[in-house]
Amino acid sequence: MIDKNVSLEHKKVLITGAAGFIGANLAVSLLRTVDSIQIIGIDNLNDYYDVSLKEYRLKHIISEAGKSSGTFTFIKGDIAEKETVFGLFQQYCPDIVVNLAAQAGVRYSIINPDAYIKSNLIGFYHILEACRHSQDKTKGGVEHLVYASSSSVYGSNKKIPYSVNDKTDYPVSLYAATKKSNELLAYTYATLYGLPSTGLRFFTVYGPAGRPDMAYFDFTNKMMKGETIKIFNHGNCKRDFTYIDDIVNGVEEVLQRIPKRSENGVPCKIYNIGNNSPENLLEFVHILEHALKCEQLLPADYDLEAHMELVGMQPGDVEVTYADITEIKRDFNFQPKTDLRDGMKKFAKWYKNFYVKGMQENDLE
Repeated sequence: MIDKNVSLEHKKVLITGAAGFIGANLAVSLLRTVDSIQIIGIDNLNDYYDVSLKEYRLKHIISEAGKSSGTFTFIKGDIAEKETVFGLFQQYCPDIVVNLAAQAGVRYSIINPDAYIKSNLIGFYHILEACRHSQDKTKGGVEHLVYASSSSVYGSNKKIPYSVNDKTDYPVSLYAATKKSNELLAYTYATLYGLPSTGLRFFTVYGPAGRPDMAYFDFTNKMMKGETIKIFNHGNCKRDFTYIDDIVNGVEEVLQRIPKRSENGVPCKIYNIGNNSPENLLEFVHILEHALKCEQLLPADYDLEAHMELVGMQPGDVEVTYADITEIKRDFNFQPKTDLRDGMKKFAKWYKNFYVKGMQENDLE
């Protein structure tokens, strides 16, 4: 339940991971829709994937800021560095914090666990500590911390759709374990220090200028090169694909409403934010193929079956992700509007402009 609404107008909003997929789209949307908002963005611009894509996103935030009544300030820095985080809070005194900075990816966590401990645990701890100490000031402090969790926390749960009331005690990847740890830490800080926080369990976010390590992006790259794509679990997987605009709309609503203290006095809440409509992976690949053909990125006679290999499940993966969005729908009237076919068409159009035509100044949408 919700305790009170807060206006974002004239507020200082810190977005960590501002050059990331969700962070950049959120910043652009806030600058477009909220009068006199002050956005402070921090990102370390690491090379987990193509840095030029992150720079592209930043250019659009800066461009949007130039057309709006708001402002955007960017700091290149790492939240895993305590001095950087505390210095940022001291200088800008944010009213609302959106922690989206994290080392993403399930499979990468198997080969490079250090990156996940550094960013997802130590980095998030620094954000929590900076928020806590900001509340010691006479001028308010952080009103609301919103942070990214993940559908990965559900592990190999057999009950679907996944409900926020389900147990999440058995993660099957280190990435999932760090996100579950974030939820526990946020709850503890809400309990001990009264820091209002809301965690969002994202479900397979996709769209233009998304992450290249995501399946739809990776498949596109391989299909364009005539390479074989691997379909895990022999195609018997389902994913709750959620378009970026729907995600951003949901996050914006959550930012403006501080969670109500529960019966035990803790101002802390967790929501699923997904499409509530999982797609079979094989059907998804055909939808992607159709979108790429519509943009003439693939020839009309492209033989998808000849470029597919059905393989077993990868370590750390799960068979199904499926969000029960009852609570976020009840509290925020959240309802995804973008059909997967329409979303993939938008991605294909962006991909053609960005990679084929080289028009890297196009809108994120």
